[in-house]
Amino acid sequence: MSRFIALLCSLVPLACVVVPVPPNLGTESDVPSTGAQEAPAAFDDQTNGFVEQATFDGDQAVFNDVEVISDGLGPLFNAASCLACHQNPVSGGGSQVSELRAGKRDAYGHFEPARVPIARGTVIIEGRTLINDRAICPNGAFPDQEIQEHVPDSANIRTFRLSVSVLGDGFVEAVADESLRTYAARQCKETQGQICGHAFEVPVLEAPGMNRVGRFGWKGQQASLLSFSADAYLNEMGITSRLLPDEVTKLCDTVPDPEDKPESPAVARRAQARSRAAVARAPAPPTPAEFADIDRFARFMRATKAPPRDVVLAQTDAARKGSGLFDSIGCATCHARNLVTAPAGTKINGGTFTVPPALGNRLFHPFSDFLMHDVGTGDGIEIATAEHFGKRFAHMQQQMSPTADRIRTAPLWGVRTRSRLMHDGASLTLRDAIDRHAGEAKSARNRYTSLSAEEQETLLTFLRSL
Repeated sequence: MSRFIALLCSLVPLACVVVPVPPNLGTESDVPSTGAQEAPAAFDDQTNGFVEQATFDGDQAVFNDVEVISDGLGPLFNAASCLACHQNPVSGGGSQVSELRAGKRDAYGHFEPARVPIARGTVIIEGRTLINDRAICPNGAFPDQEIQEHVPDSANIRTFRLSVSVLGDGFVEAVADESLRTYAARQCKETQGQICGHAFEVPVLEAPGMNRVGRFGWKGQQASLLSFSADAYLNEMGITSRLLPDEVTKLCDTVPDPEDKPESPAVARRAQARSRAAVARAPAPPTPAEFADIDRFARFMRATKAPPRDVVLAQTDAARKGSGLFDSIGCATCHARNLVTAPAGTKINGGTFTVPPALGNRLFHPFSDFLMHDVGTGDGIEIATAEHFGKRFAHMQQQMSPTADRIRTAPLWGVRTRSRLMHDGASLTLRDAIDRHAGEAKSARNRYTSLSAEEQETLLTFLRSL
């Protein structure tokens, strides 16, 4: 029979289905054999054990706090708090908020971040793909200053990107690089090159000279939660830190850099909030004196629990059948169900962070391989090195070309809490999102469309339980 199939394929290639996805890759039964403990999952605003509850409450207060100009907000920004973009259904979740990005591809196919004129064209913002929606001036102190960003006509690539949940990201951070690389190699080998996720390395801001496999953001542009925090603080809120100390523009800026430092007014205000939050609980352990907001953001995210399943829906026959179909048609090849974190005591992020017992050797279920894939929805935007890693990395822009048409596999845990799907939020139903899958995901999408209407609905029921 195998000779007959081989002969048929050689004579009539279109009669042959593309290489089938291995039935076990990323599926429910594909669990690393480490004896890992299950990671805690809940939407309950409780610590996962990384820190005590009082510390978690204090860090959450910092995460939720609204910044003001005297804290360093702006001059260009998108939101005044982390909570504004990460709020559903609890602090740290996703939201409907999107950001605007733009760039240019020239006649030779080279990508360039947008060059954005502000101040009536007298100043050009370079090295960034993010177009901030807000600015702090004109204001009372600068009544005649105009710094609002707009997409320039020269930018022929434009896209939106939804904010994503950061819940459970402490477990994602604690996955060893080698685990992601091994999965990528296995994925490519077992699909005979049809699906090959890219484990793309990026700089670790807190460990100069060190790189790590990226895993945070739609482009996997950050590898550590501290780097991710500094990136968002600067680019989304306009607040500089010790890791990213340079303002996007100095126009209208009145707070000395770096603006995020332990003795800032914002930190003092938040310390009072932490004290109030701890009244009914045991006092929090002392926080290191050098801790600034970005440290607290990172510690909060590391201490969050993973998004849980809808237990009621997950136990229905439809969801159980849909779960099997999810595996059998190949969705789990990229949306991997099971990952395991590195053992406690493992040093990661260039040696700057040691995986603690609460995060070490934990089995969790993100429904993502956290690799970069070309699934036909890539927005053409490359990682802008100066924007995400600082001006000293601007020379690395050419190395980011593989990221233009790739997107990090979206984790499906918590997808039931989202009303807008895919990186740009343009897909409004699960069916819409599935239909958009192409490129490496085309075979799985085609298998879905070949299912009966009843089977398709059971698979969607399973997705609604995540």
